[in-house]
Amino acid sequence: MLVVAANITGWRYDETHTDSIVLVLYMAAMAALINAAEVRIERGRLTLGAIVVGAAAILTNPLDSTLVGIALAFVPRRGAWLMLANAAVCASWACAGSLVAAALRNGASLPFERRLVVLLAVTLTTWITVSLAFRVRTGEPIVSIIRHNFTPSFYAAFAYFGLAALLISYVLDGSLQGYVLATIVCVLSLALTDTIAGRRVRRVLESELSDADRHLFHSRAVEGVVHNLRNHVATAVGYLKEIDARRLDPVDRESLETATAATNDAVTVLRSLSQGATPRVTYSLDAIDLNELVTRAVGMARPRARVKEVQLAVRESAEDVKVRADPLLIREVITNLMNNAIDAAPPGGHVTATTGRRSGHPCVSVSDDGPGVSDDHRHRLFEPHFTTKEDGTGLGLFMSYGIVREHQGDLRYEGNRRGAVFTVILPPFGG
Repeated sequence: MLVVAANITGWRYDETHTDSIVLVLYMAAMAALINAAEVRIERGRLTLGAIVVGAAAILTNPLDSTLVGIALAFVPRRGAWLMLANAAVCASWACAGSLVAAALRNGASLPFERRLVVLLAVTLTTWITVSLAFRVRTGEPIVSIIRHNFTPSFYAAFAYFGLAALLISYVLDGSLQGYVLATIVCVLSLALTDTIAGRRVRRVLESELSDADRHLFHSRAVEGVVHNLRNHVATAVGYLKEIDARRLDPVDRESLETATAATNDAVTVLRSLSQGATPRVTYSLDAIDLNELVTRAVGMARPRARVKEVQLAVRESAEDVKVRADPLLIREVITNLMNNAIDAAPPGGHVTATTGRRSGHPCVSVSDDGPGVSDDHRHRLFEPHFTTKEDGTGLGLFMSYGIVREHQGDLRYEGNRRGAVFTVILPPFGG
């Protein structure tokens, strides 16, 4: 509504400052093309759209800039509602920047300093609308959104967007040479983005493979030790059972009972260790709804959160998040992640459990606003007995990782030093 009102107000300016239809169509086509490449960031995706929007704000009137912004939002792989929301958001960036350019334009062209002001207006409008969109969709406080998403690499990306938009605004002078040079800039930007995205994917895959290798190594080591110990303890239990306690004097009978109880306890401990190394998954015949599991896990974690006055929130997905799983084991994983997040969050902090889908697979993420995990500790997260807690055992994440892997799923750490985010991705029911 604000964008429409702004265009109605600036209609006279549009009539007196008409743009070349070739320029507008070219920029709309570039907007659709350049939006194809994307890089995953902490919680979302970053595209090159701001490059075209910035150049359109400098070169075209508010109405044409708005049309270019709308063209930027139409990506076939997105749903209708998401494209509509992005169209409104992208149109607001372009329209706001173009209105600033109209206010600063005295002659036919903007000087360098005023172009920078226009790009700054586009950038600020982008940050504001994106933050508001996250707030509306997830209910997360604005401060938390800025803390988790506005990282140094995020700012560096927008600095690059500004430089590329500035360059395009100068080379697009209406000549064939200008269109060719602007196309070269866009193509180079696409190539750079694909390279960055590929490197990020490789880093994620290498990290996941490293986690899986370490967990497999420790699991096999534990299984081997447990197997040998259980054999020896079973032999001891067998011989203890052959002793007739009735033939012993009271002192020896008490010693026998103590030894038998101790060996039985050892068998129980070894059995639990064996299950911890490789948990036995009993799949439910029915589909398991992650929304229900998360709600139960949050309910179990509330007493722990109440002690630290940590606020718990659940963001249930409207999408289908039903999985094929062992409900008890997966609930144990989610509860463990919730407890870890509560322990990491500061007094009065926030912990959020969010369900959704990743590449067609149901998932649940648990995030906190604590200090996060340092790079040195990141590579040891899923090792047994590794913990940063004073009273921790270091087995929670290790066992959770094993449970998720036994479900043919994936447990990822996706946070940074401004907060931890653990995400469990599971195969869909019937998939």
